[in-house]
Amino acid sequence: MTTSAATLACTSPASKQDGHYPRPLMVRGKSTLLDRKVGFAHDDDLVGLDERWYSSAEPFSREIQLPFPPESKLSGIEETGYHPCVWYRIEITAADLESAGHSEGRRLVLHFGAVDYETTVFVDGQQVGTHLGGQTPFSFDITRALDPEVDTHVVTVRAFDDPLDCRQPRGKQDWLPEAHVIWYQRTTGIWRTVWLESVPPLHLTRLVFRPDITSGRVEALVELNRRPAEATQVEIAIAFDGDLIGHTTALLAEQAATVTVDLTRVTNGVDLERFVWMPQRPVLMDAGVVVHGDIPDETRSYLGYRQVGASRAGMTINSFPIYLRSVLEQGYWHESCLTPPSVEAMKAEVQLMLDMGLNNCRIHQKVEDPRFLFFCDTMGLTVWGETASAYTFDSVAIQRFAVEWVDIVRANEGHPSIIAWTPFNESWGITHVSRDPAQAAFSRGISDLTRALDPTRPVISNDGWEHADSDLLTIHDYEWRREVLADRYTLDGIQTMLATTGPAGRVLVVGEDQSSEAPVLLTEFGGVEFVTVPSADQTWGYSSARDADDYERRMRDIMEPVLASSIVRGFCWTQLTDTLQEANGLCDENRVPKLPIETLRAIFTGEDTK
Repeated sequence: MTTSAATLACTSPASKQDGHYPRPLMVRGKSTLLDRKVGFAHDDDLVGLDERWYSSAEPFSREIQLPFPPESKLSGIEETGYHPCVWYRIEITAADLESAGHSEGRRLVLHFGAVDYETTVFVDGQQVGTHLGGQTPFSFDITRALDPEVDTHVVTVRAFDDPLDCRQPRGKQDWLPEAHVIWYQRTTGIWRTVWLESVPPLHLTRLVFRPDITSGRVEALVELNRRPAEATQVEIAIAFDGDLIGHTTALLAEQAATVTVDLTRVTNGVDLERFVWMPQRPVLMDAGVVVHGDIPDETRSYLGYRQVGASRAGMTINSFPIYLRSVLEQGYWHESCLTPPSVEAMKAEVQLMLDMGLNNCRIHQKVEDPRFLFFCDTMGLTVWGETASAYTFDSVAIQRFAVEWVDIVRANEGHPSIIAWTPFNESWGITHVSRDPAQAAFSRGISDLTRALDPTRPVISNDGWEHADSDLLTIHDYEWRREVLADRYTLDGIQTMLATTGPAGRVLVVGEDQSSEAPVLLTEFGGVEFVTVPSADQTWGYSSARDADDYERRMRDIMEPVLASSIVRGFCWTQLTDTLQEANGLCDENRVPKLPIETLRAIFTGEDTK
């Protein structure tokens, strides 16, 4: 019996999930996580394909705990040297298929949250697909590859991740044998959850809601796995707090379509503020979608009823200026590298930042887990969406980055907590953007590509300096002297930097497409080293504190002139946690704050509690 879209939205709200479902923006009834101990092998000599490891259990003499990368302690492998190729052997049992709700007439989809970097997947000895890109989710319909003669099916995964390839978007993963300065241990192979899902033959593959709060309408971007053989009805319902506020049906004749839902109860005199999403009040609308194929596809989702913009007053949410109090979030864990150790740890990370008085985090040189973004959506922490940079500029690097960036934006656009896109950081991968027309064109082109993919958010073409086409003028500045910062972030100080160079000796604006009237934000600063946990390793920061009192004084000397500036519309402190040799975190590597939470909150909000 088919459940109506209204029932899905009103009685099974996706916004109330507990955060464990691996794809929180598109929830179906059943799924099976494959995060367990599985067979593992290094393939340093690259012989696995020739020796047909995908058809044999013999090479897999070791076990790894998914989804943790082999460099991490939690994986059980903990080998950080150069191992460019790794293999996995994952068994799928009849119990796994049953828990996924699989039955005859349905399709079995194998999902990967992320695998770094080049992936080839086999099922029961047959290749089912390949994927390029270390930061994006992907999936394969593996139904045809399942061997009907066996009870236990075998998924074999080959991941190739060249540690010396600087054309590959690698972010802060080090190319040297050991982590140094601001670069960290590598994250190779599978590093996000692997899971199974059983779906109808015709089913949703992407669902994004774009609200227009001025008209009381929501556009639903709907994509199917294929073009329907005949026009198929899709039913969409939107609810708020259990009450139906919008409902529509449409006929889909193509693989992708945009369906408009009129939220009549919002526009007919109801108090609009009750519905809108704001960081301080992160209320969500729930959605139910049913594709009425031969076997109906029933999906639940949620959306934030909000609009983001940029004006001379800074960033805006629902036309109200928001002063960003942000922190640089490396998203690195000493026991699990770029993979959070648990779902509970993701939620605690969001709560930690909120407790510090922050309302934004800048995810740095990685794409965060969608479950982390779910907690940001539901708890009210806004996010700047970034990705890993390459370190070389040529046609291969351009192709790799552009393809992966498109996938990143498409995969994460539906999260209301994301309020800006930042494809490039500090000219990484476009080192000569200020004097190379090709690199400047690439920076502008990616900015325009982002706006074409998602016209609802501001774009920062190159965070920190050398802006070619940014909606915000962002500056990185690790000065620690109070008087210098106080002089620099005045109208005269900004105009001087625009006419000469910024704090890092780089020009702030490149070319005529960049407006110098864009709002100014200080999006990397601070970086004060303070070691609270004794370490034999050499630590590093932009300036250093002797003790807790000195650390607090240095933080105040940096923060107070920034908060007092009438020009700066927001900030991003470097950084949330100590990470390997970087000891400039607000917390140590175990997420223990270096100052009392109430002190950090007072410093960041300007509320002096002394």
